[in-house]
Amino acid sequence: MAAGKVAADSTLPPVTRELVLLRASQINGCAVCVNMHSKDAAHAGETSTRLNLVAAWREATVFTEAERAALELAEQGTRIADAAGGVSDEVWANAAKHYDEDQLAALVSLIALINAVNRVNVITRQPAGDYQPGQHG
Repeated sequence: MAAGKVAADSTLPPVTRELVLLRASQINGCAVCVNMHSKDAAHAGETSTRLNLVAAWREATVFTEAERAALELAEQGTRIADAAGGVSDEVWANAAKHYDEDQLAALVSLIALINAVNRVNVITRQPAGDYQPGQHG
């Protein structure tokens, strides 16, 4: 979890971090992380409307262009096995329009880390539901 501190200490907006963590966790079917990141985001003031629409962010009108770029980067970075070539140049360029170099580094690190944590939790069938906001940090 110490690796996540780099992203947490970056200038990447906290709400963007939680949206990215939630979306990757949804894709990976990690109930522990979906539970944790939706609760942490709500506790930090995120609305239920936005949290409920993360899974369908493309059709939702409640996300900023920067958030949408981060969500798309998270999706392509999570689904690298689904498309040869990984993250497209277009998706990377769009993210780079909204985030500086340090924020992009934080996003990439965050996406890689949450995918690793999701896999550990899914492989070991960790139960979900009783997480309390802030419990892990």
